[in-house]
Amino acid sequence: MSAHAHAADQHGHDDHHGHDDHHHNPGFWSKYVFSTDHKMIGIQYGLTAMAFLAFGFYLMMVMRWSIAYPHQPLPEWMSWLFSDNWKARWLTDGKVTGETYNMFGAMHGTIMVFLGIVPLGFGAFGNYVTPLQIGAVDMAFPKLNMTSYWLYLLGGLVMCASFFMESGAAKSGWTNYSPLAGFADGQIVNQWLAGQTQWLIGLVLLISSSLLGSVNFVTTIINLRARGMTWMRMPFFVWAMLVTGFLLLLAFPPLEAAGIMQLMDRVSHSSFFMPSGLYSAKEGMADLSGGGSPLLFQHLFWFLGHPEVYVLLLPSIACVAEIIPVNTRRPLWGYKAMVYGVLTLGFLSFVVWAHHMYLTGMGPVVSTFFQTTTVLISIPSVILLTSMIISLWGGSIRFTPAMIWACAFLPMFGIGGLTGLPLAFNLVDLHLHDTYYVIGHFHYVVAPGILFGLFAGVYHWYPKITGRHMSTFLAHVHFWPSLVCMNLIFFPMLTQGMAGFHRRWYNGGDAYLANAKNAADVFAQVVDKHIDLNIVMSMAAWTMALAQIPFVINLFSAWKIGRKVESDNPYHATTLEWATPTPPGHGNFLTEPAVYRGPYEYSRPDCEEDYLPQWEEPKRDSDAPAEKPVTPSAHH
Repeated sequence: MSAHAHAADQHGHDDHHGHDDHHHNPGFWSKYVFSTDHKMIGIQYGLTAMAFLAFGFYLMMVMRWSIAYPHQPLPEWMSWLFSDNWKARWLTDGKVTGETYNMFGAMHGTIMVFLGIVPLGFGAFGNYVTPLQIGAVDMAFPKLNMTSYWLYLLGGLVMCASFFMESGAAKSGWTNYSPLAGFADGQIVNQWLAGQTQWLIGLVLLISSSLLGSVNFVTTIINLRARGMTWMRMPFFVWAMLVTGFLLLLAFPPLEAAGIMQLMDRVSHSSFFMPSGLYSAKEGMADLSGGGSPLLFQHLFWFLGHPEVYVLLLPSIACVAEIIPVNTRRPLWGYKAMVYGVLTLGFLSFVVWAHHMYLTGMGPVVSTFFQTTTVLISIPSVILLTSMIISLWGGSIRFTPAMIWACAFLPMFGIGGLTGLPLAFNLVDLHLHDTYYVIGHFHYVVAPGILFGLFAGVYHWYPKITGRHMSTFLAHVHFWPSLVCMNLIFFPMLTQGMAGFHRRWYNGGDAYLANAKNAADVFAQVVDKHIDLNIVMSMAAWTMALAQIPFVINLFSAWKIGRKVESDNPYHATTLEWATPTPPGHGNFLTEPAVYRGPYEYSRPDCEEDYLPQWEEPKRDSDAPAEKPVTPSAHH
């Protein structure tokens, strides 16, 4: 190693504080609240997203009680969050009603996807790590970055505040389909104060936040790379963030347009999505101009909805792809194939959206096209997963807390992908659509899949963010129950789904049991056979909530009492974020970084150490030919 790199690796993180404070000492509000520093904004995104995830998880626990024990009132340990007035309005004799279940279901999906996983993966990890990995001092537009976070927070608060309105929160599913969503909360005189309307306002704010963030990411990655950081020297994490940025930039505008159009349908009585001839038992024939198309809303929603799956997924895959090489001491196998795979994945994600709409009556030609593209998109996904699995082969694996989460991500995401293949086919989807099979498949991707990868990222970069290590013991107490409970929650859903259990039964199918002894009622007998799985899944969900307590304790206590890092590069990693002080100060780097090689140079036979960082200058004898770093952009 060169003397410069060796010194950078060895000195402690406390050595940098004087340097940072001498040049940049903002006040409390500028540093921690209205910050334009990408690192602080990343931390803000992360903590806020985790808070929303906890709330969304709580809503799910209440729903699981209703499904498992429909005849019993909510216990005190679950209902303490509600005021007596709220309980009197939304619970009947303390029990969850169908209307309340729909409210919780719609908000659970919305919160977990739009307020939880996307901000945690793209907003938190993307903001903190991306500029460090490309050698930039900050994002391209720091104030835009700050604005993006505050729009996100405002959108989330607007949505969640609707729980306390007269109408309650949105109840039309997280997909918000018209015409149901157009009629919802029609009893409210001022439609601006209806929960369904507040959901749309919040959605528009969230989309605006994501659009600002995506422009910022794409611009930063293209223009602000360090000297020598050519495209094929970028870490896979950066590639994933670039593709995610493009997905958000191209897919969110149609949904924003749909949200504004549906908002106009509600408050201005337009009919973008409201067809003629609508009739309800309460109000009779609807007084509408009519002529709208409910299917148009579905097209606009799912044109975002399927790229959104990869917006959720790619940051998680990116975290795992960074953790595996560090902890196997091997290069990332198939790096170029993974790069081309993620680019292909991004392109194909825009031509599969209508596989969510097989039941809308599309013809055989159109359905065949979407079946074909849906099967094709599994190929780049398999390339990514296979490359990471092969990267483990023959490695000297260090089972750090981050690595055990990353290893668990691989089979969990694999199960999620494999269970999705049958849904690609029109004929199979006719039976499985709107059943618990779809819920099981989707949640295997986003819960044990995506969240495991994001947990791995938290444990991996925590020392760089705080200068301290998280407790290994608490990490294991967090991991093992979570792994078991995730499978106990979602695998039975696949069984129930194939038996025909509907995804929106608030009583878990209890109403069918009265006919279970009728020999002619075959479906009631099937429900009777599988309904006990509801209790298994619910018990696992509540146990998994307990399993998150060690993580929360670990996250906050390690910040103060965790073991201090001994160098800026505690893992002996090769990517640029480990060349910064720990934690990185204002401007990130002490000297202007330069990049001399690819991101995963581990266990090279011509090197004394088992890693060769990107920023270490080449030696003429062992790393020949010496290559001068090129400038990938004009900003230098």
